[in-house]
Amino acid sequence: MPQSTRLSSPVKTRDGVTILDIDNYAPFLLNAVSSAWQRKTAAIYRDRFGLGIVEWRIIAMLNIEPGITANRICAVIRLDKAAASRTLKVLDNGGYLRFEADEADARKKRWWLSEKGLTTHDTLLDIALECEAAMIGDIEPAEYETFLKVMRAMLGNLSE
Repeated sequence: MPQSTRLSSPVKTRDGVTILDIDNYAPFLLNAVSSAWQRKTAAIYRDRFGLGIVEWRIIAMLNIEPGITANRICAVIRLDKAAASRTLKVLDNGGYLRFEADEADARKKRWWLSEKGLTTHDTLLDIALECEAAMIGDIEPAEYETFLKVMRAMLGNLSE
């Protein structure tokens, strides 16, 4: 079984059968943290704004890179095109966005946050940062920096 150099194995034996040790299996832990994060934050975003995680991710991306296209959003936040299209439509209908269509192809649009979108972004950002602070509260700064470095490396490995 291929493995990189590691301290703990992602498999163990129970009653002579090899099983996955989810406490030492990075994909499980990444997914578990992501799911827990999404449940916690999505509840707040839905209660206060009627928006979900995907809406927040797109709002954040539009604030980072105003005038972005849907294809660029998908590439940066790793979102499928159908989800991006649906979410942009919801946000546009809700008054959070404005856009300019390409003169040659009206389907190609560049997106910006409207005033409502910018205000909502600032409030959601405060909530997201509060939730992040609670999630990482007892982690030493050096450990957190190592975690971020490892996460970036993993993402890079998956992008190749």
